[in-house]
Amino acid sequence: MSYSLSVYVVDLDVLRGSAGSGDTRLRRMIGGRFKRHLASFDDQFDHSIDDGAPPIYEAIGAVIDGGPYDERFAHMYHFAYKWICEFHGRFLDNDSFSPFRSGWPEQVDEELKGLGITAVSVAEFGYGAPPKLPRVRDVHGYGEWSPAECQKALTQWEAVTPERKAALDPYVLEAVEQCLGWCRSADAAGRGVAGFFG
Repeated sequence: MSYSLSVYVVDLDVLRGSAGSGDTRLRRMIGGRFKRHLASFDDQFDHSIDDGAPPIYEAIGAVIDGGPYDERFAHMYHFAYKWICEFHGRFLDNDSFSPFRSGWPEQVDEELKGLGITAVSVAEFGYGAPPKLPRVRDVHGYGEWSPAECQKALTQWEAVTPERKAALDPYVLEAVEQCLGWCRSADAAGRGVAGFFG
């Protein structure tokens, strides 16, 4: 089975603050910018909607309003939060992590730690849930790297010798460098990283 990791550079305070904000203008702006994409999303998840799940625009509204939530369809609110992140943030290159096999994030983390980079963890994107939302019981996950964690990871990366980097498997090195690229993008923007696993 393969998985995917979608990663964004985003102001984490703004993103978190959107959930439960009651900002109807934000909901309308998201609906306007992504109108066709949201319609396509509903087409892909018509089986869930037929079973009673809210269409994605309604799910976005529920997240912004702070509920109510139907926990049977927690995955729809997870996707709604992702659309809110898409609105506030910028999607980052993820080709080393889309798709990927089971255990790949943990393997990359092991190599990061072996290089002395302990400030960030790829696997942590698969363990959490967006704040204030019902937990999804299946493969969906969410995590964040704060601006401070990204800065620390970049400092740790600078201490890695060229010889240590060259000793890595090229495929693993590419993934490690992509992770540090996320940190570099976040640091340049003064923001953090949000990751959605699924």
